[in-house]
Amino acid sequence: MIVKSLALAALASAAFVGVASAQDTLVINSFGGSYEETHRELVITPFEEMYGVKVEVVTAYSADTLAQLRAQRENPQFDVVHFSGGLETAAAAEGLLAPIMPDELENYDEMYPFAVAGIEEGVGPMYKTAVIGLLYNTDRIPEAPASWNALADEANAGHVLLTDAASNTYGMLGMLMINQVAGGTLDDITPGLEFVQSILPNATVVSKSPEIQQNFAQGNAWIAPYAQDYAYTLIKAGLPVDFVLPEEGGVVAPITVNLVAGRENRDLALKFIDFSIRAEASKGWAEALRYSPTNKTVVLSEEVAGQVTYGEEQASRLVTFDATKIAENKPSWNEAWTRAIAQ
Repeated sequence: MIVKSLALAALASAAFVGVASAQDTLVINSFGGSYEETHRELVITPFEEMYGVKVEVVTAYSADTLAQLRAQRENPQFDVVHFSGGLETAAAAEGLLAPIMPDELENYDEMYPFAVAGIEEGVGPMYKTAVIGLLYNTDRIPEAPASWNALADEANAGHVLLTDAASNTYGMLGMLMINQVAGGTLDDITPGLEFVQSILPNATVVSKSPEIQQNFAQGNAWIAPYAQDYAYTLIKAGLPVDFVLPEEGGVVAPITVNLVAGRENRDLALKFIDFSIRAEASKGWAEALRYSPTNKTVVLSEEVAGQVTYGEEQASRLVTFDATKIAENKPSWNEAWTRAIAQ
Protein backbone atom coordinates (compact mmCIF):
# COMPACT_ATOMS: atom_id res chain seq x y z
CA MET A 1 0.00 0.00 0.00
CA ILE A 2 2.84 2.32 0.92
CA VAL A 3 4.64 1.40 -2.31
CA LYS A 4 1.49 2.11 -4.30
CA SER A 5 1.06 5.50 -2.60
CA LEU A 6 4.66 6.41 -3.28
CA ALA A 7 4.25 5.42 -6.91
CA LEU A 8 1.15 7.56 -7.28
CA ALA A 9 2.93 10.47 -5.62
CA ALA A 10 5.86 10.08 -7.99
CA LEU A 11 3.52 10.07 -10.98
CA ALA A 12 1.75 13.16 -9.72
CA SER A 13 5.07 14.89 -9.16
CA ALA A 14 6.26 13.97 -12.64
CA ALA A 15 3.02 15.25 -14.15
CA PHE A 16 3.41 18.51 -12.25
CA VAL A 17 6.99 18.92 -13.43
CA GLY A 18 5.85 18.22 -16.99
CA VAL A 19 3.19 20.90 -16.83
CA ALA A 20 5.57 23.38 -15.23
CA SER A 21 8.16 22.64 -17.87
CA ALA A 22 5.65 23.23 -20.64
CA GLN A 23 4.58 26.51 -19.08
CA ASP A 24 8.21 27.63 -18.81
CA THR A 25 9.00 26.86 -22.44
CA LEU A 26 8.04 29.00 -25.39
CA VAL A 27 8.06 27.69 -28.98
CA ILE A 28 8.65 30.30 -31.68
CA ASN A 29 9.88 30.55 -35.26
CA SER A 30 12.69 32.66 -36.63
CA PHE A 31 14.05 33.16 -40.13
CA GLY A 32 17.46 31.48 -39.95
CA GLY A 33 21.02 32.52 -40.80
CA SER A 34 22.44 35.85 -39.68
CA TYR A 35 18.91 37.13 -39.09
CA GLU A 36 18.30 34.44 -36.47
CA GLU A 37 21.67 35.14 -34.86
CA THR A 38 20.66 38.78 -34.44
CA HIS A 39 17.21 37.71 -33.21
CA ARG A 40 18.80 35.57 -30.51
CA GLU A 41 21.16 38.36 -29.45
CA LEU A 42 18.53 41.09 -29.26
CA VAL A 43 15.47 39.23 -28.01
CA ILE A 44 15.58 35.48 -27.47
CA THR A 45 18.60 35.05 -25.18
CA PRO A 46 17.92 38.19 -23.07
CA PHE A 47 14.31 37.04 -22.64
CA GLU A 48 15.41 33.59 -21.46
CA GLU A 49 17.80 35.16 -18.98
CA MET A 50 15.32 37.71 -17.65
CA TYR A 51 12.45 35.28 -17.11
CA GLY A 52 14.35 32.06 -16.45
CA VAL A 53 12.60 30.21 -19.28
CA LYS A 54 13.54 28.25 -22.38
CA VAL A 55 12.72 29.47 -25.89
CA GLU A 56 12.68 26.73 -28.50
CA VAL A 57 13.36 28.17 -31.95
CA VAL A 58 12.14 26.52 -35.13
CA THR A 59 13.73 27.93 -38.27
CA ALA A 60 10.77 28.57 -40.58
CA TYR A 61 10.03 31.36 -43.02
CA SER A 62 6.64 33.02 -43.23
CA ALA A 63 4.95 30.84 -45.85
CA ASP A 64 6.11 27.62 -44.16
CA THR A 65 5.02 28.92 -40.77
CA LEU A 66 1.54 29.71 -42.06
CA ALA A 67 1.32 26.23 -43.60
CA GLN A 68 2.29 24.68 -40.27
CA LEU A 69 -0.28 26.73 -38.37
CA ARG A 70 -2.97 25.58 -40.79
CA ALA A 71 -1.93 21.94 -40.49
CA GLN A 72 -1.81 22.20 -36.68
CA ARG A 73 -5.06 24.14 -36.33
CA GLU A 74 -6.52 21.71 -33.77
CA ASN A 75 -3.27 21.34 -31.84
CA PRO A 76 -0.88 24.24 -32.53
CA GLN A 77 2.75 23.72 -31.61
CA PHE A 78 3.92 27.33 -31.82
CA ASP A 79 3.25 29.85 -29.05
CA VAL A 80 4.53 32.90 -30.93
CA VAL A 81 5.13 33.28 -34.67
CA HIS A 82 6.94 35.91 -36.71
CA PHE A 83 5.71 36.90 -40.16
CA SER A 84 6.82 39.15 -42.97
CA GLY A 85 5.08 39.95 -46.21
CA GLY A 86 1.58 40.40 -44.83
CA LEU A 87 0.80 36.76 -44.04
CA GLU A 88 -0.15 37.65 -40.46
CA THR A 89 -3.34 39.21 -41.85
CA ALA A 90 -4.34 35.95 -43.53
CA ALA A 91 -3.50 33.96 -40.40
CA ALA A 92 -5.55 36.30 -38.21
CA ALA A 93 -8.53 36.15 -40.59
CA GLU A 94 -8.44 32.34 -40.37
CA GLY A 95 -8.51 32.43 -36.56
CA LEU A 96 -4.99 31.06 -36.23
CA LEU A 97 -3.81 34.09 -34.25
CA ALA A 98 -5.26 35.50 -31.05
CA PRO A 99 -6.25 39.14 -30.49
CA ILE A 100 -4.15 41.23 -28.11
CA MET A 101 -5.59 44.05 -26.04
CA PRO A 102 -3.52 47.26 -25.79
CA ASP A 103 -3.35 47.04 -22.00
CA GLU A 104 -1.70 43.60 -22.29
CA LEU A 105 1.46 45.21 -23.67
CA GLU A 106 3.45 47.52 -21.41
CA ASN A 107 5.23 49.00 -24.43
CA TYR A 108 2.04 49.65 -26.41
CA ASP A 109 2.12 53.43 -25.86
CA GLU A 110 5.69 53.61 -27.18
CA MET A 111 4.71 52.24 -30.59
CA TYR A 112 3.87 54.19 -33.73
CA PRO A 113 0.12 53.76 -34.35
CA PHE A 114 0.62 51.95 -37.68
CA ALA A 115 2.67 49.28 -35.87
CA VAL A 116 -0.12 48.22 -33.51
CA ALA A 117 -3.17 49.04 -35.63
CA GLY A 118 -4.36 45.44 -35.99
CA ILE A 119 -3.56 43.81 -32.67
CA GLU A 120 -7.17 43.62 -31.47
CA GLU A 121 -8.03 41.70 -34.68
CA GLY A 122 -5.18 39.22 -34.18
CA VAL A 123 -2.50 40.90 -36.29
CA GLY A 124 0.52 41.12 -34.01
CA PRO A 125 2.56 44.29 -33.53
CA MET A 126 5.33 45.18 -35.96
CA TYR A 127 8.53 44.81 -33.99
CA LYS A 128 10.32 46.53 -36.88
CA THR A 129 9.63 47.27 -40.52
CA ALA A 130 11.32 47.24 -43.88
CA VAL A 131 10.42 50.41 -45.77
CA ILE A 132 10.12 50.50 -49.56
CA GLY A 133 11.51 53.67 -51.12
CA LEU A 134 14.20 54.44 -53.70
CA LEU A 135 17.73 53.06 -53.84
CA TYR A 136 20.08 55.18 -55.93
CA ASN A 137 23.70 55.26 -57.10
CA THR A 138 25.28 58.23 -55.31
CA ASP A 139 28.04 58.54 -57.93
CA ARG A 140 25.58 58.82 -60.82
CA ILE A 141 22.83 60.66 -58.92
CA PRO A 142 24.66 62.90 -56.43
CA GLU A 143 21.47 64.56 -55.15
CA ALA A 144 18.89 62.26 -53.59
CA PRO A 145 15.79 61.88 -55.79
CA ALA A 146 12.93 63.89 -54.34
CA SER A 147 10.04 61.98 -55.89
CA TRP A 148 8.99 58.57 -57.12
CA ASN A 149 8.64 60.30 -60.50
CA ALA A 150 12.45 60.31 -60.70
CA LEU A 151 12.02 56.81 -62.15
CA ALA A 152 10.84 58.57 -65.33
CA ASP A 153 13.57 61.22 -65.44
CA GLU A 154 15.37 61.29 -68.78
CA ALA A 155 18.68 61.57 -66.95
CA ASN A 156 18.12 58.07 -65.54
CA ALA A 157 16.97 56.50 -68.81
CA GLY A 158 18.48 53.09 -69.39
CA HIS A 159 19.46 52.73 -65.74
CA VAL A 160 16.13 52.17 -63.98
CA LEU A 161 15.73 48.85 -62.19
CA LEU A 162 12.27 47.45 -61.37
CA THR A 163 11.56 44.35 -59.31
CA ASP A 164 8.99 41.89 -60.61
CA ALA A 165 5.72 42.53 -58.80
CA ALA A 166 4.33 39.07 -59.58
CA SER A 167 7.08 37.15 -57.80
CA ASN A 168 8.52 39.53 -55.21
CA THR A 169 6.63 41.05 -52.28
CA TYR A 170 8.78 44.17 -52.26
CA GLY A 171 8.25 44.47 -56.01
CA MET A 172 4.49 44.39 -55.50
CA LEU A 173 4.61 47.02 -52.74
CA GLY A 174 6.82 49.23 -54.89
CA MET A 175 4.39 48.93 -57.79
CA LEU A 176 1.47 49.84 -55.53
CA MET A 177 3.32 52.96 -54.35
CA ILE A 178 4.08 53.92 -57.95
CA ASN A 179 0.38 53.44 -58.65
CA GLN A 180 -0.65 55.67 -55.74
CA VAL A 181 1.72 58.44 -56.83
CA ALA A 182 0.33 58.13 -60.37
CA GLY A 183 -3.21 58.64 -59.05
CA GLY A 184 -4.34 55.04 -58.69
CA THR A 185 -5.88 53.17 -55.78
CA LEU A 186 -6.10 49.57 -54.65
CA ASP A 187 -9.34 49.44 -56.63
CA ASP A 188 -7.60 50.66 -59.79
CA ILE A 189 -3.94 49.90 -60.51
CA THR A 190 -4.17 51.03 -64.15
CA PRO A 191 -2.28 54.33 -63.53
CA GLY A 192 0.61 52.42 -62.01
CA LEU A 193 0.77 49.89 -64.80
CA GLU A 194 0.67 52.67 -67.39
CA PHE A 195 3.52 54.46 -65.63
CA VAL A 196 5.57 51.25 -65.61
CA GLN A 197 4.86 50.68 -69.29
CA SER A 198 5.98 54.23 -70.06
CA ILE A 199 9.43 53.66 -68.52
CA LEU A 200 9.93 50.03 -69.60
CA PRO A 201 11.96 50.95 -72.72
CA ASN A 202 14.51 52.48 -70.35
CA ALA A 203 14.23 49.95 -67.51
CA THR A 204 15.32 46.45 -66.56
CA VAL A 205 13.04 44.09 -64.61
CA VAL A 206 14.58 41.60 -62.16
CA SER A 207 12.96 39.16 -59.77
CA LYS A 208 15.40 38.56 -56.90
CA SER A 209 17.45 40.76 -54.60
CA PRO A 210 20.86 39.34 -55.67
CA GLU A 211 20.08 40.60 -59.17
CA ILE A 212 19.66 44.09 -57.74
CA GLN A 213 23.12 43.95 -56.21
CA GLN A 214 24.57 42.61 -59.44
CA ASN A 215 23.04 45.42 -61.53
CA PHE A 216 24.21 48.15 -59.14
CA ALA A 217 27.69 46.59 -58.97
CA GLN A 218 27.96 46.50 -62.76
CA GLY A 219 26.78 50.09 -63.11
CA ASN A 220 23.63 49.10 -64.99
CA ALA A 221 21.31 50.32 -62.24
CA TRP A 222 21.27 53.89 -60.97
CA ILE A 223 17.84 53.95 -59.34
CA ALA A 224 15.42 51.27 -58.11
CA PRO A 225 12.35 50.99 -55.86
CA TYR A 226 13.25 48.54 -53.08
CA ALA A 227 13.68 48.03 -49.34
CA GLN A 228 15.75 50.22 -47.06
CA ASP A 229 17.49 47.36 -45.28
CA TYR A 230 18.73 46.02 -48.64
CA ALA A 231 20.39 49.36 -49.35
CA TYR A 232 22.51 48.61 -46.29
CA THR A 233 23.46 45.24 -47.81
CA LEU A 234 24.75 47.08 -50.87
CA ILE A 235 26.56 49.67 -48.76
CA LYS A 236 28.31 46.91 -46.80
CA ALA A 237 29.35 45.39 -50.13
CA GLY A 238 31.17 48.63 -50.89
CA LEU A 239 28.73 49.96 -53.48
CA PRO A 240 27.97 53.72 -53.78
CA VAL A 241 24.31 53.30 -52.92
CA ASP A 242 21.95 55.14 -50.60
CA PHE A 243 18.25 55.05 -49.77
CA VAL A 244 15.78 57.93 -49.87
CA LEU A 245 12.23 58.26 -48.62
CA PRO A 246 10.66 60.37 -51.40
CA GLU A 247 8.39 63.31 -50.66
CA GLU A 248 5.30 61.18 -51.38
CA GLY A 249 6.42 58.70 -48.72
CA GLY A 250 7.36 55.03 -48.65
CA VAL A 251 5.62 51.73 -48.08
CA VAL A 252 5.57 49.75 -44.84
CA ALA A 253 6.56 46.12 -45.31
CA PRO A 254 5.35 44.66 -41.99
CA ILE A 255 7.45 42.29 -39.89
CA THR A 256 5.30 41.14 -36.99
CA VAL A 257 5.38 39.09 -33.80
CA ASN A 258 2.08 37.27 -33.25
CA LEU A 259 0.20 35.39 -30.53
CA VAL A 260 -0.92 31.94 -31.65
CA ALA A 261 -4.50 31.02 -30.79
CA GLY A 262 -5.29 27.96 -28.71
CA ARG A 263 -2.13 27.73 -26.61
CA GLU A 264 -2.12 27.53 -22.82
CA ASN A 265 0.83 29.76 -21.95
CA ARG A 266 -0.69 33.01 -23.21
CA ASP A 267 0.85 35.07 -20.41
CA LEU A 268 4.41 34.00 -21.20
CA ALA A 269 3.82 34.48 -24.93
CA LEU A 270 2.55 38.02 -24.30
CA LYS A 271 5.65 38.75 -22.25
CA PHE A 272 7.79 37.66 -25.19
CA ILE A 273 5.81 39.83 -27.62
CA ASP A 274 6.10 42.82 -25.29
CA PHE A 275 9.82 42.15 -24.88
CA SER A 276 10.18 42.08 -28.67
CA ILE A 277 8.76 45.60 -29.14
CA ARG A 278 10.74 47.32 -26.41
CA ALA A 279 12.95 50.24 -27.45
CA GLU A 280 16.21 48.37 -26.86
CA ALA A 281 15.29 45.63 -29.34
CA SER A 282 13.94 48.09 -31.92
CA LYS A 283 17.17 50.08 -31.71
CA GLY A 284 19.22 46.90 -32.06
CA TRP A 285 17.50 45.87 -35.29
CA ALA A 286 18.18 49.31 -36.75
CA GLU A 287 21.84 49.19 -35.78
CA ALA A 288 22.48 45.62 -36.87
CA LEU A 289 20.48 45.30 -40.09
CA ARG A 290 19.00 48.76 -40.74
CA TYR A 291 15.37 47.82 -40.19
CA SER A 292 13.33 50.89 -39.34
CA PRO A 293 12.24 51.13 -35.70
CA THR A 294 8.56 50.99 -34.83
CA ASN A 295 9.09 52.03 -31.21
CA LYS A 296 8.99 55.82 -31.29
CA THR A 297 11.16 56.26 -28.17
CA VAL A 298 14.23 54.81 -29.89
CA VAL A 299 17.25 57.13 -30.04
CA LEU A 300 19.73 56.40 -32.86
CA SER A 301 23.15 57.72 -33.77
CA GLU A 302 23.32 60.15 -36.67
CA GLU A 303 24.83 57.51 -38.95
CA VAL A 304 22.15 54.88 -38.29
CA ALA A 305 19.32 57.44 -38.28
CA GLY A 306 20.37 58.50 -41.77
CA GLN A 307 20.01 54.96 -43.08
CA VAL A 308 16.57 54.08 -41.71
CA THR A 309 13.15 55.69 -41.55
CA TYR A 310 13.32 57.44 -38.22
CA GLY A 311 11.33 59.96 -36.21
CA GLU A 312 7.79 61.25 -36.16
CA GLU A 313 8.04 63.26 -39.38
CA GLN A 314 9.31 60.37 -41.49
CA ALA A 315 6.94 57.91 -39.83
CA SER A 316 4.03 60.19 -40.79
CA ARG A 317 4.95 59.68 -44.46
CA LEU A 318 4.76 55.90 -44.37
CA VAL A 319 1.97 54.21 -46.29
CA THR A 320 0.39 50.94 -45.17
CA PHE A 321 -1.57 49.12 -47.86
CA ASP A 322 -4.49 46.89 -46.89
CA ALA A 323 -3.00 43.37 -46.79
CA THR A 324 -6.44 41.78 -47.18
CA LYS A 325 -7.07 43.66 -50.41
CA ILE A 326 -3.62 42.76 -51.65
CA ALA A 327 -4.25 39.07 -50.99
CA GLU A 328 -7.66 39.19 -52.66
CA ASN A 329 -6.41 40.99 -55.77
CA LYS A 330 -2.93 39.56 -56.13
CA PRO A 331 -3.81 36.86 -58.72
CA SER A 332 -5.46 39.37 -61.05
CA TRP A 333 -2.75 41.97 -60.38
CA ASN A 334 -0.06 39.42 -61.20
CA GLU A 335 -1.74 38.72 -64.54
CA ALA A 336 -2.11 42.44 -65.29
CA TRP A 337 1.52 43.12 -64.36
CA THR A 338 2.78 40.23 -66.51
CA ARG A 339 0.81 41.49 -69.47
CA ALA A 340 2.04 45.04 -68.94
CA ILE A 341 5.74 44.20 -68.86
CA ALA A 342 5.41 41.79 -71.80
CA GLN A 343 4.24 44.50 -74.16
